[in-house]
Amino acid sequence: MERDLPTWRSLLYVPATQPRFVEKAHTRGADAIILDLEDAVAPSEKDAARAALKTAVPTVRQGGADVCVRVNRPLRMAVPDIDAAIAAGADVLILTKLMGPDHVRLLAEHMTEAEAAAGVPIGRTKAIGLVETADSLSKMEAIASASPRMVAMGVGGEDLATDLGAEATPDALDLPKRLCVLAARAAGILPLGFIGTVAGMGSLDDYRAMLRRSKQIGFACASAIHPMHIPVLNEEFGARPEEVARAERMVAAFEEALARGVGAVTFEGQMIDGPVVARAYNLLKRVKR
Repeated sequence: MERDLPTWRSLLYVPATQPRFVEKAHTRGADAIILDLEDAVAPSEKDAARAALKTAVPTVRQGGADVCVRVNRPLRMAVPDIDAAIAAGADVLILTKLMGPDHVRLLAEHMTEAEAAAGVPIGRTKAIGLVETADSLSKMEAIASASPRMVAMGVGGEDLATDLGAEATPDALDLPKRLCVLAARAAGILPLGFIGTVAGMGSLDDYRAMLRRSKQIGFACASAIHPMHIPVLNEEFGARPEEVARAERMVAAFEEALARGVGAVTFEGQMIDGPVVARAYNLLKRVKR
């Protein structure tokens, strides 16, 4: 059965404890806002960050964005994070440093308990999985398919590089990120991210080129820590008007060919058949949702 996946292009990280960022988040144009309880929050502020979700969730939702909450890895912290996020009405939880499919299922079980306690419909809250350790790389496909709550998966580049004893360079992270695309697509969920790391940003032109390359190898969307990257993410992971128009022409040409009993046809100088046209159908489906 095909999953009902979000049509995200951009996800913007916002520290849950920073009201000045929270109050403006809905104006930034991101498809989803990630209220962070993890790396952007000092250990001494974790309780305050959980408490802040009650007002932060509806505040960042004002513009229609989905609201995600990134939770901490240690179970003693993840449990109250999940409780607070679901009680506040978060749409998606970002599950960090996943160890394997059993870890996903354990957290998903607690999500069900938290939904029941908060009076939230069971199964409403979705999940994004982050793979950030060397020993979880070989388990990515199992992680991606471990729960029907999973809608996306990404690789945490900085944490993974640290665990690998590597520098967080595109070369060091190229293979893990490509494996993420393969695992996520095999599981029918979104590959989230790009080739490279947030910390390695150059100019906006370099950033745009990196996103374009990432989309070409299969990534569907990506997160950002600075609002200035959101318009670029939306442009590069979205569909340009000329792309939509060409896809419409391609579909029309192919359907006309099929009506004549022809399964492959020349279209605007390119030979097209079923797999090529399927990408055009997918683009149009994403745009029209």
